[in-house]
Amino acid sequence: MTRHFLTLMDLSSVELKQVIQRAILIKQQHRLGTAKRTLNGKVLAMIFEKSSTRTRVSFEAGVAQLGGSGLFLSSNDTQLGRGEPIEDSSRVISSMVDIVMIRTFSHESVEKFASYSRVPVINALTDSYHPCQLLADIQTYTEHRGDPQGKTVVWIGDGNNMCQSYINAAKQCDFHLHIACPEGYKPDQALLDANSDRITLFDNVEAAVKNSDWVVTDTWASMGQEEEKQQRIDDFKGFQVNEELMSLAHKDAVFMHCLPAYRGLEINDTVMDSKYSVVWDEAENRLHAQKALMEFLLGKF
Repeated sequence: MTRHFLTLMDLSSVELKQVIQRAILIKQQHRLGTAKRTLNGKVLAMIFEKSSTRTRVSFEAGVAQLGGSGLFLSSNDTQLGRGEPIEDSSRVISSMVDIVMIRTFSHESVEKFASYSRVPVINALTDSYHPCQLLADIQTYTEHRGDPQGKTVVWIGDGNNMCQSYINAAKQCDFHLHIACPEGYKPDQALLDANSDRITLFDNVEAAVKNSDWVVTDTWASMGQEEEKQQRIDDFKGFQVNEELMSLAHKDAVFMHCLPAYRGLEINDTVMDSKYSVVWDEAENRLHAQKALMEFLLGKF
């Protein structure tokens, strides 16, 4: 049966741990020059309706490092559902490649593409979920602090696709999630209700961060929300992450941000380079976590 990765819930908790441990091993082998070319001859189709530096570089470099090749398709090359129906595009593209990665707006479009695809489909970001980033984040925490089970993780900012992916991660990794969002920016209510046993909502960021183990934020205005930027800056006042806020967390707490980061807005000028930050390892780990994911979906471990 073809396996897809559209949210973290497409892996069992055991499988997720296996992918994370494989990613850590692949990273070690990469640095030692002993990595194996497990995807020789495989072709990854990379469909981008939302552009991204990190996503393209990490997937294209990753499949190449494993011996395969990446085929980049921009919004000028394929328009999912805006011409040819998604199901037709899926049938044709999946007949010519071995695995597909899609970064787009509508989560329903990725679900529909996957339902007609004969090869694995990876969600590289939709407006609802960003599961590949969570693989990298979980890998990063595991490398620096060990198993996140039982820890307290804090999400600060918009209840967006990253926040919703952290809700799934809380369930899969068995940690408690504090969510600090302004009114009107909370994540999907059904998702909150389904995970109410491991989520606490906060209006006050200081209370959310106190004694936590892992603090995360994201840009206040994502791609497609440019017209809302000034309104969001006003609404998110008081939700900036800085060293003063981080000092309320446990002394060995870590700070993450999926990038791009806007200093002076969701973070101050220095927290990215502070003792708490593991942001640069987090960014690199997109490469290794996605390599492990592709291996898993193609049955290579």
